[in-house]
Amino acid sequence: MILTMSTEQFRVETDTMGEVRIPASAYYGAQTQRAVENFTISDKRIPTAMIRALGHIKRAAAVVNADLGELDRNIAEAIVQASDEVIAGAWDEQFPVDVFQTGSGTSWNMNINEVLSNRSIEILGGEIGSKKPVHPNDHVNRGQSSNDVIPTAVHVADRMVLDELLAAVQKLSTSFDRKAEEFKDVVKLGRTHLKDAVPMTLGQEFATFALQIRKAHDRIQRTAASLEELPLGGTAVGTGLNAHPDYRPAVVAEIARATGLPFRPSPLPFEGISSRDAQVELMGALNGLAVALMKIANDLRLLDSGPRSALGEIALPSLQPGSSIMPGKVNPVIPEMMIQVAAHVHGQVLAVTIGAQNGPLQLNMMNPLIAYETVDAMMTLAATCTAAAERCVDGITADAERCEHWIEWSTAMVTPLARTIGYDRASELAYKAFKEKRTIRDVCLEAQVVSEAELNGILNPRNMV
Repeated sequence: MILTMSTEQFRVETDTMGEVRIPASAYYGAQTQRAVENFTISDKRIPTAMIRALGHIKRAAAVVNADLGELDRNIAEAIVQASDEVIAGAWDEQFPVDVFQTGSGTSWNMNINEVLSNRSIEILGGEIGSKKPVHPNDHVNRGQSSNDVIPTAVHVADRMVLDELLAAVQKLSTSFDRKAEEFKDVVKLGRTHLKDAVPMTLGQEFATFALQIRKAHDRIQRTAASLEELPLGGTAVGTGLNAHPDYRPAVVAEIARATGLPFRPSPLPFEGISSRDAQVELMGALNGLAVALMKIANDLRLLDSGPRSALGEIALPSLQPGSSIMPGKVNPVIPEMMIQVAAHVHGQVLAVTIGAQNGPLQLNMMNPLIAYETVDAMMTLAATCTAAAERCVDGITADAERCEHWIEWSTAMVTPLARTIGYDRASELAYKAFKEKRTIRDVCLEAQVVSEAELNGILNPRNMV
């Protein structure tokens, strides 16, 4: 039945709790509408990757249930067509349920069930909202429970996004590698405790950044194996109740075939349903990347600082004016963005950690939050790494003259001389140079500790790297 209220039309559907008024244009149904009304909490909605993952799950279930004789072939084909449309992004606006909802994610599961049911009904020439000939529970959700569907969707979504993140992280590592090669002959001062240390090359510094990011990449990549275990087929608690005995391995194999990813059944569905340890492992690796980005971004800011009153050893690309009052000021905007993203991801790591702890007995009850935070963290980090590579690292230039200036003025230059004149005498000369605001070279020449030719060889910074 269609009702007109103000300028918008509605239809009335029923569920086990009674009648519900739904926008007439909606493909979702009564249970989704109840969730929308109950959970008006935030502007956060189901991640797009989760919608795609749910589409793959429902598609695979329809294919396998038809093959096993559990589902009419015509109904299955309609569900498959509707699922393909969901996977392609045709119905993203039909998923309005807040992230903060029932912890099992039942509202998201019923949302996809209802969308696919109504779209399948439409494909078969029926009336949307009638639940005939395709019922959201009896047909779309055949052999499934929210309890195994949502954990499976979290794994599938995370694994699909993982490759995008890995490509972005690799891009950033490659950018640092290129700069390491470009700067390999630029000798500069090393610093420990933010104090002058012995010389190194700018190339060595950037090669360190590259390796740090590459190691973060490898740690993230190693989490893929855990994400590829799917508990689908375990239904309510892991026993597989109401599913065909051959359903579990077949449905996971179909998801693997359709996605091109090596998904496999969980060795014990009970574990895959009750725990989110794979997401804890993933977030640990993402935390490592965030830590690396924070450290590197802070280092880039220091190296670029000044440029006249501080280090100024590199110049970051000038992207935008940095002050509304100081003309000509340009700030390190990309590193500052990286630092904020890293801080945000650290918070997401904590949210997932707390979420994974809340799995009393047979079911985790914070699946929607975990799904949102894991996907969002990966997507944000992927965009950050891409921007860092393209908008920052690729455009960095070195100020070799500035680097040489700091080397010459550093009292740490006395370090290799200690092998010839001893630690104590070298310390005296370093203190004298510092106190009198002179270079080590001048003080040593005056003290005649070694010949000028020998001193020039010892104090040659290129011999120290």
